[in-house]
Amino acid sequence: MGTLPRQSPAPPTGKIYLAGHRGMVGSAIHRRLEQTDGAEVLTRTHAELDLTNQAAVDHVFATERPDQVILAAAKVGGIWANNSYPAEFIYQNLMMEANVIQAAYRSGVKRLLLLGSSCIYPRLAPQPMAEEALLTGPLERTNEPYAIAKIAGIKLCESYNRQYGTDFRSVMPTNLYGPGDNFDLEHSHVIPALMRKLHEAKESRSPSVTIWGTGTPRREFLHVDDMAEACLHVMGLPRETLQAHTRPMLSHINIGAGTDVSIRELAETLAEIVGFAGELTYDTSKPDGTPQKLMDVSRLRSLGWQARTGLREGLKHTYAWFLDNQQNMRS
Repeated sequence: MGTLPRQSPAPPTGKIYLAGHRGMVGSAIHRRLEQTDGAEVLTRTHAELDLTNQAAVDHVFATERPDQVILAAAKVGGIWANNSYPAEFIYQNLMMEANVIQAAYRSGVKRLLLLGSSCIYPRLAPQPMAEEALLTGPLERTNEPYAIAKIAGIKLCESYNRQYGTDFRSVMPTNLYGPGDNFDLEHSHVIPALMRKLHEAKESRSPSVTIWGTGTPRREFLHVDDMAEACLHVMGLPRETLQAHTRPMLSHINIGAGTDVSIRELAETLAEIVGFAGELTYDTSKPDGTPQKLMDVSRLRSLGWQARTGLREGLKHTYAWFLDNQQNMRS
């Protein structure tokens, strides 16, 4: 893929509250912010601040008075977790978004960036999925509660912008992977789950690995370091530039690689990288999820940014990180 000439919006500066700095996306953004001159990064662990507690959130914002906010905190998980804990997924994500966005408005935050998810789009949205596909059809059943919460976050940002003139922005990333991912076999997404299963199968010399579904669904994957770079790019764009490419009630921006692969292709690539030489089998009694999820990233490209980490390169990098950190992941 060719690369576009990169515009260079001013990086976020001042006191920046980064919610969710210990997660995969938040930690990648944190690394970049720490290298940014003029950025003072404010963080709180979950033990220090429960974002579902409105009074506690209000107190931190009133005390710290951040200039900008990046809301990367979320309750996330794969198909199994979304199916098993739908109440937690909708409640916790709704509360975190509502509390942080309201506190940001009350304390006079200059700019806020909300991170969402590509699952906001209808299950059978035309591919690639453009921002205009939002609210045009039924959602994927397996993660509808999470998707509803993220759609509400977009609409919170847009509603505060319309009523109060705030500068609250939303980005919707595709499936992410990379250092800091969750490799728990029951709660993780497809890449970390497959990577760990294949690694453990190699170590135990298992003859085969079973993969959920048919292997035919297609998914797009973006390395988390690319995602962090894209977030700060969008965060730094002048408001006028952003408004020229969006509409007041359709303001979110897709972030993705612009290409996809089948789950079968992904599994075969991972097996090669991990060094698993056994058989890959598919349990077709398990759900596939959405048939295809590919983002239309033309809006993001028109704003001067596109991904640059190839999937194979990114998977090799992630596996190296996994090998260095697997002792901390035993469960």
